[in-house]
Amino acid sequence: MTTALTKRNTLTGISVAVLATLIWSGNFIIARGIIKVIPPVTLAFYRWLLATLILLPFSWSFFKSGWSIVKDRFLYFLVAAAMGISIFNTFVYIGGHYSEAVNLALIGTTSSPIMSVILAVIFLKERISIIRIIGMLVCLAGVLLLLIKGDINNLFTLTFSAGDWWVLGAALAFAIYNTMVKKKPVGMPSIHFLFAVFLIGTILLLPFYILEYRHQGGFELSFANASIFIYLALGASVVCFLLWNMAIAKLGSGRAALFGNLIPVFSSVEAVLILGEKISWVQVASFGIVIAGLVISNLQRRN
Repeated sequence: MTTALTKRNTLTGISVAVLATLIWSGNFIIARGIIKVIPPVTLAFYRWLLATLILLPFSWSFFKSGWSIVKDRFLYFLVAAAMGISIFNTFVYIGGHYSEAVNLALIGTTSSPIMSVILAVIFLKERISIIRIIGMLVCLAGVLLLLIKGDINNLFTLTFSAGDWWVLGAALAFAIYNTMVKKKPVGMPSIHFLFAVFLIGTILLLPFYILEYRHQGGFELSFANASIFIYLALGASVVCFLLWNMAIAKLGSGRAALFGNLIPVFSSVEAVLILGEKISWVQVASFGIVIAGLVISNLQRRN
């Protein structure tokens, strides 16, 4: 019975992790395009403000009677909100000024899983097996193949721009958030947890938004911009974070983080379908290698 339950939890965790990365993959493409008309902190602030308002009707009772949980562990919620909400996507949007969307996805999703696994081992005492290490290295090989475009000579000419460093900072912030989610208050529903961190994260962004607005101004309110905000707030924020927190609960922080390697693969496919770009053998091979790495990392040892 326990074995069957474990397998069901694992399957559920894998399913929601894949779905979350599929939805998230569009965030990097949008970040690169929309940054030309909406300043980065402004984009992040209104994204999380709208996401908070979406969750408000479902968490109103908690806001009135359960806020004591947040007050009792305020430092925990403050750091989680700062890392996962205020810093993570804001740094990605700032990086969009300097790096292409594919670079944003590749660098962020390659480094964050490694950071998450290391933090999970150190702070959560999660055990990492040889199989997990092999699976992680295979995933990295697939992403690296995509990064160097199938030519080993490109490996020796890789350079990091200012945008790449911003994305590395974002990756570290999300790795910290990823680790902290595993320690969220026992019995606190995920939707209430997200409402709390969304609200605190939005408040933390407010002074930086005001400062940016004074220097760069606002943005044009159009149907296209509104549609993007709805996608970012509802899809890439509320839905994805609920799915991701569920994946962490089912799989563990380090194991769930490995599925982030699917984001650049999905982003490449979306570039073909949405932007009309041609798919190459490198992208197909990279996808196959990443999938193989994920399969390996989720293999169960048999007695």
